[in-house]
Amino acid sequence: MKTIGLIGGMSWESTTSYYRIINETIKEQLGGLHSAKILLYSVDFAEIEECQANGNWDKSAKILSDIAKCLEVAGADNIVICTNTMHKVAPQIEKEINIPIIHIAQVTANAINELGLKKIVLLGTKYTMTQDFYKQKLIDSGIEVFIPKDEDIEIVNDIIYYELCLGKINSKSKDKLIEIIEYLKSEGAQGIILGCTEIGLLISQDDTDLPVFDTTEIHARQVALLAISQ
Repeated sequence: MKTIGLIGGMSWESTTSYYRIINETIKEQLGGLHSAKILLYSVDFAEIEECQANGNWDKSAKILSDIAKCLEVAGADNIVICTNTMHKVAPQIEKEINIPIIHIAQVTANAINELGLKKIVLLGTKYTMTQDFYKQKLIDSGIEVFIPKDEDIEIVNDIIYYELCLGKINSKSKDKLIEIIEYLKSEGAQGIILGCTEIGLLISQDDTDLPVFDTTEIHARQVALLAISQ
């Protein structure tokens, strides 16, 4: 079994889901008392969020690269960044290590292509929804990306940072996200990417008839399967 190197804490609310899903998948696949071999480095999210807010991506890249190097030295066979947004600095991290990063957008694109869908809503932080570092992975996989209107982008972003990252579950916010999804469905969207690892705390497949691609679930499960593949 490979040793998984998790960079978590962004936020810790979703990192707990990674730990659970990875271990549940290992148990499902191997049975008995099997569990995953995991090295977890959990950051202080306030430090990372300050870098995001100030556009200081080079500083955040340095922080996460140093962590990835520590995990590699400690014995990790791969690196898993337990957040969508910070994959913005994945290329910089890759230059500093000799083990692979399992990219959340790529495994999500693979899951979408398995269902043959081509027009997909992307919900996430404003960075994930508006910048190319994430969307380009989807586009390169033949997927047309739908994002909310400008004012809705800010609403989704605020729900993530001021509610979900703090563990707050608000029914009115859930209703607003469903309203945004329904609008994009009317525009031709065929499915939804929960492109923030916290959104799955609020929205699930039960809330829409469109296929839902929960990036936390997809990423964590694929990480576990790769850990036991030959």
